[in-house]
Amino acid sequence: LPTAYPMLSKTLLRNVVRRTFGRQIRTNMIGAKAPDFTASACMPDNTFKDISLSDFKGKPVVLYFYPADFTFVCSSEVPGYSKLNPDFEKAGAQLIGVSMDTVHVHKAWKNASSELGGLSGFDINHPIIGDHDGKVSEAFDVIMNGDLDKLPCRAVFLIDKDGTVMAEHRNAAPLGRNTNEALRMLQALQEHEGTGKVIPADWTPGANTMDATTESVDEYLKKLKK
Repeated sequence: LPTAYPMLSKTLLRNVVRRTFGRQIRTNMIGAKAPDFTASACMPDNTFKDISLSDFKGKPVVLYFYPADFTFVCSSEVPGYSKLNPDFEKAGAQLIGVSMDTVHVHKAWKNASSELGGLSGFDINHPIIGDHDGKVSEAFDVIMNGDLDKLPCRAVFLIDKDGTVMAEHRNAAPLGRNTNEALRMLQALQEHEGTGKVIPADWTPGANTMDATTESVDEYLKKLKK
């Protein structure tokens, strides 16, 4: 179908298949260029500004989606990412959040007390996009399926400095993420870019890495057994 109709967007193709066959096309973005977008964001100072993914070309981007403001698990994740943002910035990365609320709802959520389900006690120190028309969520194929609310899942994408998606992870709405994993993946990517090494499971900065050889695997596994 993509060969026969090269001008059709991925979103349109997904919708055609979904309506015709009742199933979703799963987009695997690893190794592909992240879709560019321009959307309004609520900035750390609560002003509103249009930002594009291409604004950050030349630096890695951690782009995370969440279902909705004034909800439950989201109220733990957004402050969690904010707490890590100094580490993302130290690594030269840009952190961006996205939900399908408007920027005005983002601002209200950031300024409401915790008694009202808000985040006023936290410094939300990165842009949060108001994807109210769902275009960014559709472009990254993060809207939940089946009986789940048609809102973004808990997805996070690690995009390298050239705009290529190097990691992605998705959870259903009830399942909160380990926000530290996004930072660990960024550190792993930068270790790989800087040294050419491949990064084993559960690696943290300073731990052993590998060469992409059988001999290196043997050496690593022998150390692991000790």
